[in-house]
Amino acid sequence: MVRLVASRLLRLIPVLVIVSIGTFLMVDLVPGDPAEQVLGPNSTRDEYLRVRESMGLDEPMVERYLDWVGGALQGDLGRNLVPPVEDVSTRLVRAFPVNIELAVLALVMALAVSVPLAMWTAQKPDSRIDRIATSGTFAVIAVPPFLASIVLVLVFAIYFPVFPLGQWVRPSDGGWASNLHHAFLPALTLALPEMATFTRVLRSDMITTLQEDYIQAARGKGLPQRLIVLRHALRPSSFSLITLVGVSIGRLMGGTIVIEQVFSLPGVGRVVVDGARQSDFTVVQSGVLAIAVVYVVVGFVVDIAYGYLDPRVSHAGR
Repeated sequence: MVRLVASRLLRLIPVLVIVSIGTFLMVDLVPGDPAEQVLGPNSTRDEYLRVRESMGLDEPMVERYLDWVGGALQGDLGRNLVPPVEDVSTRLVRAFPVNIELAVLALVMALAVSVPLAMWTAQKPDSRIDRIATSGTFAVIAVPPFLASIVLVLVFAIYFPVFPLGQWVRPSDGGWASNLHHAFLPALTLALPEMATFTRVLRSDMITTLQEDYIQAARGKGLPQRLIVLRHALRPSSFSLITLVGVSIGRLMGGTIVIEQVFSLPGVGRVVVDGARQSDFTVVQSGVLAIAVVYVVVGFVVDIAYGYLDPRVSHAGR
């Protein structure tokens, strides 16, 4: 396992370097002069020079990249260009808990529903319950998340005001109960497509696993069906699910950008979108880099989880 972790870390480094280069070049891909884009047409010469210096545009590209990466490694992402000026890292640290909480809640909701449902339907394929669940997951997958969010808002926040319409309450301000009350609807919106996908994938894998010889042998020994499913069938059937979970975390982080707009949440998506509207490239660059790094690190953790669950992966990684 140690060799697997070391091997994956060595592969992780070049990926992070490529991600950082791609993110860094965003500013250079902007048509025209980025400093003029930030200031607009009515800026003075002094303001123009100040912004160019703060963005490092008067330095060679390689030197500018090394300074930027060196600062990012130390947690210094610079200061935003559009007032109110503050450290970008401070702004991201303030916004990221919203995205992380929504992603975690959505995953918990999706797994809490999909795993028991998949285990249940896999034991009774083609039964009435299985057909209803299959049709329901198809329907949920077919609905775009932004449309689902609008429907949920109309039903649960306007017609039946069970949940608040927008707003966000931090646990430090209103307590966890109020925080979860405000986070439930956005998290459910994110969880629905993951819930349906997880159910379909795990159900399919478990149907195959339950037909294996060692499962038949366990039944022949008289082991209870619940024990066979939980102990002998769930683990070997969960590899595809783990991959999906890893991929879905990155997708959920991206999905929160849309959900934040619908529910008016102060997450990283709003920070990046507001930065893009104001041509505040420092904020956009840092926000995209942070999201990309989270996505890559989650992939690394999923790889390690594979090695833990399946020893063949550990041997292959040597």
